[in-house]
Amino acid sequence: MEFEKRKAATLTSLRSEVTDKSPKGTVDTPIIPLLDVINGHRDYFTTSSCSGRISILSQPARRVSKKKASGGAWLYISHDPADPDSVLDLVFCSSEQNEQELQDDQNDVVFRFEPLIIAVECRDVAAAQVLVSKAIASGFRESGITSSNKRVIIAIRCSIRLEVPLGSSREIMVSREYLRFLVGVANEKFEANRKRTDAFLEALQSGESGGGFAVAPAGGNYENAPSGLKGDSGCSSLSVVPIEVSGENEENLYLWGHSACSLVKKADNGILVFGGFGGIGRHARRNQCLLVDTLSGSLRGISIESSPSPRLGHTASLVGDCVFVIGGRADPEKILSDVWVLDIQKKEWKLTECSGDVFPPRHRHAAAVVGSKIYVFGGLNNDAVTSSLHVLDTDNLQWREIVVSEEGPCARHSHSMVASGSQLYMFGGYDGEEAIGDLYRFDTEKSKCKWKKVKASGRSPHARFSHSMFVYKNHLGVIGGCPVRQRCQELAILDLRLCMWRHVKLESNGEDLFVRSTANVFGDDLVMIGGGASCYAFGTKFSKPMKINLLPLMLRDDNRKPLVAELHTDQIDIVKSEKSRHPQVQNVKTLTEAPDLNFKSELPMADGIGQQVDAYWVLKLERKYAKIGKDILKKFGWLDLARKVYSVEGGLHICFPVSAKFSDVLKENQHHMANSFEGQSDHICKPDIGKECSIDEVTCSTALDILKECGATKLVDEVVEVRKTAKSPLKIMSDAVGSLLEDKGLPAGLLEELPTRWERLGDIVVLPVTSFKNPLWDSIAEELWPAVAKSVNAVRLARQGRVASTGTRDSTLEILIGDNGWVDHRENGILYSFDATKCMFSWGNLSEKRRMGSLNCRDEIIVDLFAGIGYFVLPFLVRAKAKLVYACEWNPHAVAALRRNVQANSVSDRCIILEGDNRTTAPTGVADRVCLGLIPSSESSWATAVRALRGEGGMLHVHGNVVDSEENSWTKHVTESVAETARSQGHCWEVSIEHLERVKWYAPHIRHVVADVRCRQTQK
Repeated sequence: MEFEKRKAATLTSLRSEVTDKSPKGTVDTPIIPLLDVINGHRDYFTTSSCSGRISILSQPARRVSKKKASGGAWLYISHDPADPDSVLDLVFCSSEQNEQELQDDQNDVVFRFEPLIIAVECRDVAAAQVLVSKAIASGFRESGITSSNKRVIIAIRCSIRLEVPLGSSREIMVSREYLRFLVGVANEKFEANRKRTDAFLEALQSGESGGGFAVAPAGGNYENAPSGLKGDSGCSSLSVVPIEVSGENEENLYLWGHSACSLVKKADNGILVFGGFGGIGRHARRNQCLLVDTLSGSLRGISIESSPSPRLGHTASLVGDCVFVIGGRADPEKILSDVWVLDIQKKEWKLTECSGDVFPPRHRHAAAVVGSKIYVFGGLNNDAVTSSLHVLDTDNLQWREIVVSEEGPCARHSHSMVASGSQLYMFGGYDGEEAIGDLYRFDTEKSKCKWKKVKASGRSPHARFSHSMFVYKNHLGVIGGCPVRQRCQELAILDLRLCMWRHVKLESNGEDLFVRSTANVFGDDLVMIGGGASCYAFGTKFSKPMKINLLPLMLRDDNRKPLVAELHTDQIDIVKSEKSRHPQVQNVKTLTEAPDLNFKSELPMADGIGQQVDAYWVLKLERKYAKIGKDILKKFGWLDLARKVYSVEGGLHICFPVSAKFSDVLKENQHHMANSFEGQSDHICKPDIGKECSIDEVTCSTALDILKECGATKLVDEVVEVRKTAKSPLKIMSDAVGSLLEDKGLPAGLLEELPTRWERLGDIVVLPVTSFKNPLWDSIAEELWPAVAKSVNAVRLARQGRVASTGTRDSTLEILIGDNGWVDHRENGILYSFDATKCMFSWGNLSEKRRMGSLNCRDEIIVDLFAGIGYFVLPFLVRAKAKLVYACEWNPHAVAALRRNVQANSVSDRCIILEGDNRTTAPTGVADRVCLGLIPSSESSWATAVRALRGEGGMLHVHGNVVDSEENSWTKHVTESVAETARSQGHCWEVSIEHLERVKWYAPHIRHVVADVRCRQTQK
């Protein structure tokens, strides 16, 4: 049971958004799949990890203790292969800055490579031996059991380390050439480390090494866990399966430089192929249309008159029911810029006349569709390679050249580009001299036209051109291209949520050559059509049509909840969260719960929910029926003008917000609609899109029939729910409290006492002392406080009182909702735990706590004379790495919290707590630094602070509340008082103000300030 408890706690912390105790604060992305596999097993969980890193460490040259390391600071750290130029610039160009920053201490500068290390707690020794054996077999030969007493801990590690001194912070002793050589050696070791890590992951997922290492699925049934999954994220190899073609001759698909689109229509279901070079008989440029049924393998030609001229290197983009063919090459000297449109339903080609900006001729360009717009980038025109980005609006057939605001991708051809939502992704290509391996992203919705280079973790795909790219669910895939790597073909997959590359080996019969081929996702299959190359003396090689099932890539995502938090927006979660805030919506089905609600009699309607729920509905129509649908909704007053119309599914469908009146009419006509659905009314047919349709004489019932025939679907309006979540908490509070006052007959003027701002301590929301002061509020307290708590999304609610003017500065916080006042508050990565009803907490001192934490106090002993719950003690220990802190405090409640906090932040071994009056408990002659964090004045303890400093002096941080016009006189008073006190205690010090920090306004014209007072020993 103890093992399960520790594992549950560890996995919960992994899922949380709170940073961990590592310097980076998060799990290394490259080993997330490996950690998920280990943590998914019932016998193991990871306690710490590092994927491997290249770093430059600055560490103290002299050790204070032989038993304990002195620590250090990272000058450079990377969990990916290092860039030599960046390292050289850092080490050599920043030497002057380093010398200035480290002038007091000479630090050693060390270059390091450290391989993967993972600490794993195991259920028992037998389980540990299984995992250790797999790690050793994968190359981590230093792995072993490090503890087998109460907890069985193993370390997975190897010895391919590198540690080389570079010199000191004042002088680098190696040359640039030698450091560049070291970076190369480290990168080689990094690659070896990655290969061992991949091999270890594959061994765990395949189970081939024995031991039956099975990953638990979501239900926790380890015995039935899949054992055939391999690779970076559940799959290391995918099978490339030939499509058995029937119907027309398979050689019709022996093409390259063609285009292909996925059609999902009842009559035309499959991959539409157009143009290209190759085909039956003598190879030539083609202009035929072919339809490939990916399920049955059926191939048939589509005979259409007035086809475009034969071409290759063009693009074909599907928008609605039309395919737009753009550009291409008709012969070596004829490069095209024309736009042809194929109407799939009418089986008709049409050459369009486009207006707008000039679209120059090009081939080997790339195109992607977002909504009704086609974006085209790059291409080749004779010997000229372009980097222009054009967009074709298919609604008005206008070209527009997009002028990029900043430097974008270089000119290229034979690249790839796809769309995912509103984002364009472009990879690879050829710039006329060499292959390119960069990945760019372009947001089509932002007003600022800007390409952004994508920085992803993991190994990036090798540079290539004439390849293919596709989008499958939340993943982007890159396959094939030149240069050809026939020995080991792989599929590169980018997880768009984690921004992480992984690679999957492709197992095939060797008959594929994915160069200038097409890749289309159809269901869960990646369909590869054509491809090939001229092999000179060996003739021309074409690739047969193939397909790759991509579903194994998703098995991890579908079967197991990720153990590492992912940043993503899930519309269904938004809908569910909105339901939780509006109970009356609970019985209304969402879009995902009602896949086809075409006005059947069982259309979900909630009795008695009224206007509020009706406002959440939209009517979804295909774009071609949008005009008549909108006209009908406007005519009968069914269109909700308070909400915006929006498009979904890349602009293929339009969603119209409908009013309560529409739901009422629909409910009244349900019986009629059911009969209409069953009998398919004879007198109603779909409108002719090409003709004007008058609705002046249409009745309400007929209008509903027309909407039904147009395929209209009534759905939950997810977009408006997203907007409603952005409603101001103050507005929600005002509405709720205003309604309560009206119900109770109390004056509306009380709303003036509602707070406009509040503070949050852990899960307690603290209202200001000035709010809800009128005694009338007490008469409705039982209903008031729950309403206020709900409006600010609080678990517990409290109201701030005045901080007691006693010496212990007790809190007078009043708990309004909740059992007790203990809270956990995280600030600057530090956990503060305290009873808010007994201890005060200052939000305004955040900047000063951060400033103290940024100091370098590694070798310092510090005395805090007013420690409280650890306001400055914890920043000194956790962030500034103080050697030792004496914490003086006389409030017993604060002392209890302080003891708890040093334990919670793992710094209790460097903190001595002295309870009582600091004038009697504070140590003497030990401190390098003394903190006097008491306001309005700490003058009563200035003599104590001087007495605590070492004989040679040190630093005092003196807090006080000062009238803004009297700052100079106050600092002069501090300097003179400290100097006089030092003389009276026998010190010969020079006392000066090094810095005056203005923390916050305490009251009008009164500032909370901190004087940094430097005391230096001088000659007598």
